[in-house]
Amino acid sequence: MDIRKVKKLIEMLEESSLNELEIKEGEESVKLVKSIGIMHQAQMAAPIADIQPLTESNLVAPQENTEEDVKEKIISGKSINSPMVGTFYNSPNPGADAFVKIGDSVSEGDVLCIIEAMKMMNEVKSDFNGTIKEILISDSEPVEYGEVLFVIEE
Repeated sequence: MDIRKVKKLIEMLEESSLNELEIKEGEESVKLVKSIGIMHQAQMAAPIADIQPLTESNLVAPQENTEEDVKEKIISGKSINSPMVGTFYNSPNPGADAFVKIGDSVSEGDVLCIIEAMKMMNEVKSDFNGTIKEILISDSEPVEYGEVLFVIEE
């Protein structure tokens, strides 16, 4: 089983409420079990006397997002999204130069990356002309369908 798949499964298990996950793929199988770490056990065993009651003085008010904060978080430019679930590669071969870097100019039809899905290498091409403003995925990272890969500014 591919180590990237195992890493993704570990991440998914950590984010979920499940305690155990077992995957069988042909003759191979992987069993992942969450364990309560020593730090968690120490925190759980804290004496009740150390726990302070909630009062107005020790409460932290939630911060309100202002309109300016929201505008700053909005990505300007056009996005290139993943057409499938797979593994993102920014170069044609390991050790080769990346297809594109931040600041590169691209034309419609230029190859931006490769997404590997089911042992097939699928080129992702630019849908428009512009300049690469952001690359949101690292090399060899798993991607989901529709996930934003690149932001291109015209």
